[in-house]
Amino acid sequence: MMNRTSIKPLGRSGTSLVAMKRLNNTSSFSLAQAPVSAAKTKGGNQPSSTPTYIEFPTSPQPPDDHTGYHANHNGTIVHHTHSKHPLAEITLSELFTCSGCKEFGTGRRYACQDCDYQLHHFCALSPPSLKAHPFHGQHQLVFHAKPKQVKAGIAWSRCDVCCKSTKGFTFRCRVNSCNFQMHPCCAMLSTEIKFPNHPHQLKVLPPGNALLGGAGGGHDQSGMVCGECNKKRSSGRVYSCKVCDYHLHALCAKSMINGLQEYGIKPPEKPNMLGTAARLASQVVIEFIGGLIEGFGEGVGEVLIQNIGRGRRSSNRRRIA
Repeated sequence: MMNRTSIKPLGRSGTSLVAMKRLNNTSSFSLAQAPVSAAKTKGGNQPSSTPTYIEFPTSPQPPDDHTGYHANHNGTIVHHTHSKHPLAEITLSELFTCSGCKEFGTGRRYACQDCDYQLHHFCALSPPSLKAHPFHGQHQLVFHAKPKQVKAGIAWSRCDVCCKSTKGFTFRCRVNSCNFQMHPCCAMLSTEIKFPNHPHQLKVLPPGNALLGGAGGGHDQSGMVCGECNKKRSSGRVYSCKVCDYHLHALCAKSMINGLQEYGIKPPEKPNMLGTAARLASQVVIEFIGGLIEGFGEGVGEVLIQNIGRGRRSSNRRRIA
């Protein structure tokens, strides 16, 4: 009989089978009444009767004007991107990938008990549009469930706030000539934030690298080291402290929105595919040359076949590992 503690995560969401069993065994699902900043209970469901209205920095629609989802009488919702099954709000400590925006999250979420579909709470309850958002106040932003069309050979478009790829839910500028877009999680950020790991208020710097005076001190934004990840970034928005020389990437600030900071979870880093391919190719060449040196008496053709096969097996083992 399989030991439950040894069960590995299932599917792209990263939610374990044990967690999904806990979800399925819940007799009744309910939604939290508390606003996003007050949802602090870990590891369990929070009782309520109606869905929470997510307030972005600017949300022009009242709570009953959301067209993206329908609230059921039993506390679940039916989201327009997953209309075949209802979604219930739960809180689990397991890391998951949001089926909407394709980004990581943990803690509070809307989940389907029939299939592996989960949404951040702010993705599930996003309003259809945002007016005068502090990151793009000149135009209205419209919610889109699907990302911009990606042509063959061209990389995914990127969020103008965190500079990560936009592969799912986004808020995009309704003006065709304007390409501004951002993740729902980034839309939850504002121009001034209080990050838990820093004692002072942080203010977002103007977009771009050329900063003249103000909080940026006239320094090049690309040369600023983030106090959270200790890295430099040449793009994306940056928060700066008015009191001390502390900077925070918007990419790192998102951890206080998606639950990762509260649960002490670092998002898994994606491997460098180019570097991995180069290492595998180098290993194949090294093994091939070594085999040639050892096997002159065996015939070059035979050694060529053996070493290419060995290199492929080694590459497969690395991918599996």
